[in-house]
Amino acid sequence: MFTYESKHYGSVFVLAWTLANKVIPLILLIIWFFTCRHWWYHVLIVPIAMFSFQIFTIFNDDQSYIDSNQILFLIPIMAIIVPSIYLVRAKIFNRINDAGKTMQELEDEFRIKPKGFFDKVKEYF
Repeated sequence: MFTYESKHYGSVFVLAWTLANKVIPLILLIIWFFTCRHWWYHVLIVPIAMFSFQIFTIFNDDQSYIDSNQILFLIPIMAIIVPSIYLVRAKIFNRINDAGKTMQELEDEFRIKPKGFFDKVKEYF
């Protein structure tokens, strides 16, 4: 069907091995993100973004080191997600101290149940 000439990698098998090491965890993280029922599932966006960026850099043959300095590109994403998760956690523990609810009742209260993709986006903004 097509021919792929590997300039950076020694062979196509090395490219396939490197790509499989990024795609398989990305698929598993995406499945976990959409099936997780806990309030902290938004933290999974950070490794999803990291693996997506690494897949992008695999196909950039000019780059000599695949897994280097990518945390710098994830800092804006982490700057939004980590504080928001911490605020939700603080809100949960404030309610635990004020009321006699169990942790499962609080997780059910904070669980986001969007109907579609755009409703899920609206939950963030």
